[in-house]
Amino acid sequence: MVTGMGFCLPGTSRPVFSADDVWDVASRGASCLVHGDVYYGAVDLSPAMFDARLPDIPPAFSRHYTNAHRYGLVSLVEACSDAGLDFRAGDLTGAAVLAGRGGVDTNVGPYLAVLEADPLTTSSQEAMELFVRGQQGLTPSDVSLVQSAVLRSTGPCFTVSCGCASSAVQVGTARQMIAGGVADLAVVSGVDLFGVDVILNVQRLLRSAQGAYEAVRVEGMPELLPSFDRLMRPYDRRADCVNHGEGAATLILESREHADRRGARAYGQVLAHAMTRDGLVNPLASDDSGTALVDAVRQCLGDRWDLSQVPYIHGGSDGDVVVTAFEANAAKQLYGPDSDLVMTSQEACFGHNGAPAGCVGVALSLLMMERGQVCPTANCEEPADGLPFDPVPGTSTRPLDFDYALTCNYQIGGVKNVILVGGPDAV
Repeated sequence: MVTGMGFCLPGTSRPVFSADDVWDVASRGASCLVHGDVYYGAVDLSPAMFDARLPDIPPAFSRHYTNAHRYGLVSLVEACSDAGLDFRAGDLTGAAVLAGRGGVDTNVGPYLAVLEADPLTTSSQEAMELFVRGQQGLTPSDVSLVQSAVLRSTGPCFTVSCGCASSAVQVGTARQMIAGGVADLAVVSGVDLFGVDVILNVQRLLRSAQGAYEAVRVEGMPELLPSFDRLMRPYDRRADCVNHGEGAATLILESREHADRRGARAYGQVLAHAMTRDGLVNPLASDDSGTALVDAVRQCLGDRWDLSQVPYIHGGSDGDVVVTAFEANAAKQLYGPDSDLVMTSQEACFGHNGAPAGCVGVALSLLMMERGQVCPTANCEEPADGLPFDPVPGTSTRPLDFDYALTCNYQIGGVKNVILVGGPDAV
């Protein structure tokens, strides 16, 4: 059962923290991307916002936090509050703490600081500060490390890194752990930052690399290298770029018995999970036939559920035409060319932020199910030709009564991750 959700995502006037905040943005198809030299989704979390939620962390640790730490901790605190759990009172002591991390941007600074420090000229106090900074921040397990300390957790704690599918995989892991009796409560977070300075330099490098790319391009790879200086438009006929962002999203998952024991309200359930890969030798390409995504959906549904029960899919399109192609081809194979399938993406609300996408997709799918309204695809105004699904263009929600939904996330290299979610009483 999903009993809590919390966020630290880009907003318009302030960061998005709660389920209501996320709904306010997504239900309007609003885009929180800011345009400088590139479009980017920035969280802009102030020190005061962080301190208001976590005033009691010893400064010996907190002064060495990166933004990944801060975003992950804020989304955790928000999710605990939403679930009615008091971590200071020990409500999550036995929880499994599972994190998804795709990028390493915030790990580079602590790593270089330790690497470049001169032992001969570094004072003992400076050496201690570097040690704490490095231990907390130079590995991908950075967020789970500080989250588990805040919760005083004695349960399983580990990080999975598989790009934009990272937290989605951890949602599936949490479901398996709860079903297997390993834990009855799990905290799942996705946290990533794609630094603007890195994106700007990648933009410059890609412009120089286009000629060489054309010489080595093979089937399954787009004609043009990506660009970040135009607005991302998933499922739109003008889609030709991806905009990145940063942030965190956390879900609280519990066994039904644990949730019932404490009288918790449930948004819904995580019912099944599956992951496949295209099987291509090229580590950067995807098979646009959609075959691997079809396999993942069928594995996820198994013999227990039927596609006729799933009228909505939360897509993972980030504006990349290759992603739209394999999603469209998969939908045709699964539902036929003229179905009533509704499939939307809210990636353009907050930017393509990597690891948080899985938790955000589960959260939004359950919120839509709860409200009986499907959020539009942000920045989709003119749907691409030949889409075998309704992407709900525009800025208004679409009424839809449904008890089951699939949510999809992908990793570069052809990984396809699918989760089936259902309402609180779905079987």
